[in-house]
Amino acid sequence: MRIVFMGTPDFAVPTLRALVAAGHEVVAAYSQPPRPAGRGKQLQPSAVHRAAEALGIPVRTPLSLKGADEQAAFAALAADVAVVAAYGLILPQAVLDAPRLGCLNVHGSLLPRWRGAAPVQRAILAGDELTGVTIMHMERGLDTGPMLATVESPVDGKTAGELTSELAEKGAALMVSVLADLPAYPPKLQPEEGVTYAHKIEKAESRLDFTRSAIEVERQVRAFAPGPGAFFELEGERYRVLGATIQPGSGEPGTTLDGGLAIACGEGALRPTLIQRAGKPAMETAALLRGRAIPAATQLG
Repeated sequence: MRIVFMGTPDFAVPTLRALVAAGHEVVAAYSQPPRPAGRGKQLQPSAVHRAAEALGIPVRTPLSLKGADEQAAFAALAADVAVVAAYGLILPQAVLDAPRLGCLNVHGSLLPRWRGAAPVQRAILAGDELTGVTIMHMERGLDTGPMLATVESPVDGKTAGELTSELAEKGAALMVSVLADLPAYPPKLQPEEGVTYAHKIEKAESRLDFTRSAIEVERQVRAFAPGPGAFFELEGERYRVLGATIQPGSGEPGTTLDGGLAIACGEGALRPTLIQRAGKPAMETAALLRGRAIPAATQLG
């Protein structure tokens, strides 16, 4: 098939590569424009931008698709289908209608649960035991289009990074399967029951809330690992917690219960296992404590 690919982060790269490996003609890759990143704040192309260039695919990075000129340029590609994976820009109706077979989206949840920007993180925060990927026909609504296929994936204590990588690979394989025989996948309307919205993650959410149960706090750790990283503060310094276990214990929420950094929560206790100080590499908590003792009864913020 003649395909236009539209995606931006790492999640989208396996689908792009799978389309090429399956023999499809990817005539262009759309991605969000390069953004400042790193200490020098130099403009950095997205993961899809880099992957597409490595594959020899022309890359387009418009700020918007609302203009008539951009829509005409998109239509001129004469695509059979557009494949979209975490692109990050709204597709106007003219763009949705341009490909002969429409626009198909790789979405990281089992729709209609977790429509929106952060389905993986929201699934972990909510304690979902099962999530997955949905391939759907796109329409103007937010992830409301009819579904073509789904694949499930257990959450199983994974971090957002681990789960996102797993869903990216499963979504890539599922999209290739769908494109191989589209008539075998008649669209199925999403049910009206069970709709939830995965709102964009706000920075304030990554501060660990020790007034919650240890179960909920540990979900925060996993939902924000590896980035932006759930954190607490001690003496004005931020500590990112990238791994943790739950254990019995009680005390004033946010207070350390021993010299091994067990932290009292609203119910139970949390013990970080992987931690990162500002400007330093992540390390096991035992290694951190050898260089920076945090005694029992220390209040964390």
